[in-house]
Amino acid sequence: MDEPKLHFWLADQVPRLALRIVDEFRRQVPFYALQPPEVLDGPVRLAVEANLRMVVQTLRQCRAPSVEEQAEIISWSARRAEEGVPLEAALAAYHLAIEVCWRAAAEEAGPADAGDLQEFGLHLLGYLRSVVPAVTLAHVQEQQQLYGERREARQALVTALLNGDRARGLAVRAGVALATEYTVVVLRLGGAAPEPGDVRPLLRALETTLNAHARSHVLASFDENGGTMLLPGSGDHRLEDLVALLGGAAGRPATAAHATAAAPAEIPAAADEAREVAALVVRLRRPPGLYRIEDVLLEYQLSRPGHGLAKLAAQLDAIRDRPDLMETLRAVAVHGNNRRQAALDLHVHRNTLDYRLRRIAALTGLDPADPDASRLLAAALTALDLTR
Repeated sequence: MDEPKLHFWLADQVPRLALRIVDEFRRQVPFYALQPPEVLDGPVRLAVEANLRMVVQTLRQCRAPSVEEQAEIISWSARRAEEGVPLEAALAAYHLAIEVCWRAAAEEAGPADAGDLQEFGLHLLGYLRSVVPAVTLAHVQEQQQLYGERREARQALVTALLNGDRARGLAVRAGVALATEYTVVVLRLGGAAPEPGDVRPLLRALETTLNAHARSHVLASFDENGGTMLLPGSGDHRLEDLVALLGGAAGRPATAAHATAAAPAEIPAAADEAREVAALVVRLRRPPGLYRIEDVLLEYQLSRPGHGLAKLAAQLDAIRDRPDLMETLRAVAVHGNNRRQAALDLHVHRNTLDYRLRRIAALTGLDPADPDASRLLAAALTALDLTR
């Protein structure tokens, strides 16, 4: 029986398919997206070509990979694990390579090749079924050996980056490729902190949720009250979704602030900014969620040290002991001086609201109906919150 032409086509396409597969790695697998071109176009492409040739050989001989071939796969995978390739990246790469092969064959095949295409698809699935356990075994064995050392190195690397210390050597030890820029996220968890015996499960849940969201291992440091995350790049990390997921994993309200570090050396400044914004948002009793400095610019500036803050807060001394007037002023400020919305929020009649605003004007000397006075009263509220 003649060998199907799809087999000849596949054997001839190995170099081109390898390039196509490596390009998909770069686009779809976060770990490989951070690798330099010389790595992707060098050892990674050569490994892909070797696997493709094994697929061709086993396809032509209608068999699964032999024990010797599986041993070779284990050896490849152990080297990749030793070099720091995460297991999830390795498995994603194999599945993605199989998908690319199948799509390329489907594009090439004509109606007369339907049976051969089906056979090829089944062979690819069989190859994957043989390869995945071998790859997993190699990574588990290697990572068990490296886990303790790498974990310590990663934590030391996070500390070094946040302190502005030299980090290149630690990055090599940790198997981490430093990005050119980072998004620094500071997380604050509200509610009661867990009992000492429940801290480890919390930290594991936060770390697992973060890595699952990013689809890669992210440099981070967590404790029972939150933590700091260094996400590579400044692109769309879906941070609002991440904060909600972390809050869900912790079972507590989650507030976070983020800032961009245009280079690793700028991480300490970005982390300081994010920490200050997160702390400020919590002090101001803002709703849980994601914030950046632009969301609280006025409040951030008011929180700077100086005598002006206390003097600004003192504008409300005459009504500080009047909860009804304070909550009215706060509602009007929150709703941008929209009295109708403020009255609805307070569940009072509009006339009652107007009466309270007149009392505020009489007691403080600042009329909420006057635009300048209204801005001053809103700033005084913020100052009062910051001085408590």
